[in-house]
Amino acid sequence: MNQHYGADDAGFDIDGFFAGLDAIFAANHAATQAEPYLLDALHRAEAMHDDAASLTVLNELMGFLRSQGRHDDNIDIVRQSLALSDRMGISGTESWLTTLINAATSLRAAGDYAQSEHLYRQALSASSSILDHDDRRLAALHNNLSMLYSSTQRYAEAREELSLALSILEQASTHPDEDVDIASSHTNLALLLLNIPDHEREALEQARTAMTMYRHGHLEGRAHFAATLAAYAQALLHCGQVQEAIENYERALDVIELHYGRQTEYFRTTEQNLKVARSLLAERAPQGTNAPSPSSVPIMVSESPTTLASPEAPVPKTQATANKDAAPSRQHITGMQLSRAYWERYGKALIHDRYPEYSGRIAAGLVGHGSECYGFDDHLSQDHDFGPGFCLWLTHEDYQRIGESLQSDYRSLPQEFMGFGARTSTPRASDAMRRVGVFDIGEFFTTITGYPQAPAQSQHAAWLMLEEPTLAAATNGSVFADPFGEFSRTRQSFKMMPEDVRLSLISRRLGMIAQAGQYNFPRMIARGDGAAAFLSINEFTRAVSSLVFLINTPMSAGYLPYYKWSFAALRRLSARMASRLPRLCENLEGMLQLASAACFGGHGTAEGDPGSRTAVSRVEAVIEGICADIAAELREQGLSSCRESFLEWHRPYVEEHIVSAESSLHSL
Repeated sequence: MNQHYGADDAGFDIDGFFAGLDAIFAANHAATQAEPYLLDALHRAEAMHDDAASLTVLNELMGFLRSQGRHDDNIDIVRQSLALSDRMGISGTESWLTTLINAATSLRAAGDYAQSEHLYRQALSASSSILDHDDRRLAALHNNLSMLYSSTQRYAEAREELSLALSILEQASTHPDEDVDIASSHTNLALLLLNIPDHEREALEQARTAMTMYRHGHLEGRAHFAATLAAYAQALLHCGQVQEAIENYERALDVIELHYGRQTEYFRTTEQNLKVARSLLAERAPQGTNAPSPSSVPIMVSESPTTLASPEAPVPKTQATANKDAAPSRQHITGMQLSRAYWERYGKALIHDRYPEYSGRIAAGLVGHGSECYGFDDHLSQDHDFGPGFCLWLTHEDYQRIGESLQSDYRSLPQEFMGFGARTSTPRASDAMRRVGVFDIGEFFTTITGYPQAPAQSQHAAWLMLEEPTLAAATNGSVFADPFGEFSRTRQSFKMMPEDVRLSLISRRLGMIAQAGQYNFPRMIARGDGAAAFLSINEFTRAVSSLVFLINTPMSAGYLPYYKWSFAALRRLSARMASRLPRLCENLEGMLQLASAACFGGHGTAEGDPGSRTAVSRVEAVIEGICADIAAELREQGLSSCRESFLEWHRPYVEEHIVSAESSLHSL
């Protein structure tokens, strides 16, 4: 597979690597393409002597091999990852902790319980100095250790670890009744209780609790819902409710096939459990009595979504399926999956049959405006600008020759596909602003950014005028094919923000963070102007969110999208291994929840007494904590040596690193 993910001289492109991996899973090609892709990425990273990238790829490879049940093959990858982390000297860091837990989880799956427990214990011992007491990843660690104890029949210890995990999650969660991580912990507790005599009814209640959480949170489209369905079916079976168990096993298989594929250990195990249930029904096992336990066919236990296994892609979105054209439900399929499937079915044949001489020159994919290009769409997104479609990108010369005829042929493709009718478009996504079809590469990027390609590295003023959401729209999405490479090179150029521009923007964001959060918020509160204080919180949040992306560098992290998807993007970035400032997203969300009580005193909202000092103090504490984390990160990266907590004083230190004397780059 010729997936472009960064030129050698530009360094290993982590963002491009994950985009390519996501594309493979979304296209249901994991069975044949994921492993070669991962091994090729590992080879590239090693050739570049990029140990951090190599460790990232090894973590992904561990997760993939484990999902395929190839535990013997995975042992060597476990050894490589542990040896590399030791060689890098990253002991005591989050990256090291992630690798340690991935390795422990892989060894547990392989049946090496002693070594697995040793690594889990090592991780647990170190976690207190790496993770906060309410960090969800700490809950994941307790969840993982619980599954190890369950596998070794130490059920009392397993239950204790699960109770600790639940306690942490309930403290950390803002909506515990709709929290998928809490639901997964209840699922695992249900499965654990089925191993303890006379606990079948309690197990069924735990499984029902998890099912209720998925329904209340409208989370049934998540991959992990399969585990809850299967656990619920298992509990029903143990309680003698065989017919209902069969129905839930069947639903679980549908979800597993959609997200993981049929050719997986997960599917095979659940399918075997279904066969056991059907055989019990055939024997007419009496309802209301304990049916024989299908102990010979262990249920596949899903790891909690908070598991530190491969944090940048904790669970493959879609894995190999026996029938790639099977139509998922409207609620489950994403726009990117639909686009790729439509390209695979009709686009490839169109190019091959009608334009064979251009087959090595046409790029295809889905990039630009629209939630599906960011990977944030759901069933609610399907009410506008949604349906079968993809982009075809041509050089200017090729577009002049065949653009019009190719667009005509594109329009003649079947309008209905996988149960979806013709693509609907709102006025803002029509005509010149259309989001799918045939495009001149330069015109495509001009429509989004105003430039046919990124400004030159020396054009600092032009770069400063480009807004981050604009750059995010130009660099998001997925490229399905680009044999000529021109589209990918142009797209990549917009990620290559000049370092002086990045530093200039960091300085500006520091100024706004200090001005809005540390200075103006308390002053507006003191003046009794709640609306102005609320706007100060908003500006502070926007500036911090932008800074996180800039600190992680556009080449690796991309850009902050427009407001609607800012937190979705920030959550995804914060979950990545070795992400800088990962705690700030959760801190910002917690601060926003307190903001109305702090700014308006909770009038009529039951959020606090009028003028609640408690809420104000908590918001101020969160602001100072965020600023302290930012200051520490600046010092760690060598961008500032200032020891002050007020971020304005760090700006001169950052701007000292700007090489160019161009006035537009210096704001002090």
